[in-house]
Amino acid sequence: RQITQVYGFYDECVRKYGNANVWKLFTDLFDYLPLAASVDERLFCPHGGLSPSLDTVDQILNLDRAHEVPHEGPICDLMWSDPDDRLGWGISPRGAGYTFGQDISEKFAHENGFDFIVRAHQLVMEGYSWTHDNRLVTVFSAPNYCYRCGNMAAIMEVDEHLATNFIQFDPAPRRGGDAGLGIEVTQQTPDYFL
Repeated sequence: RQITQVYGFYDECVRKYGNANVWKLFTDLFDYLPLAASVDERLFCPHGGLSPSLDTVDQILNLDRAHEVPHEGPICDLMWSDPDDRLGWGISPRGAGYTFGQDISEKFAHENGFDFIVRAHQLVMEGYSWTHDNRLVTVFSAPNYCYRCGNMAAIMEVDEHLATNFIQFDPAPRRGGDAGLGIEVTQQTPDYFL
């Protein structure tokens, strides 16, 4: 629940609906959402990344999901881990999850029969970014994150042959004021999002 308060979801709900009831319903619902998905058993799609505690999809399926994401452990790792240019596992600067190198993502994909990994969770300025020798892609769908980052957003389309197409988009114009002109944004990523 704390992360939704830090990054503005709580405030947005209270501002739009006048109280925290909607926020409470959403955060209760979040406790039941899947930790990851697979597409045709060829793409692995976690929110964040991988976990040093999990080698197989079967281990993920055996996790007890129906509760708030804990501050540590494999559920936390799937939510908050990030890919890194360094090999192996590393300590995450986020304070939750880990960083993982190309060797880790290749091993997990190979052992579980996946062609590549698709994840979200991490701000990328163009809306999507390939890494790990094009075997892992981050797709970020929140344009102008926190109303200040100036990033594009993207969605990824995949056809039956796993060919990808990315659709990028800018933030929607702000309602009211200045006859609906666009939001002024900065193109520099703040240090705390890196």
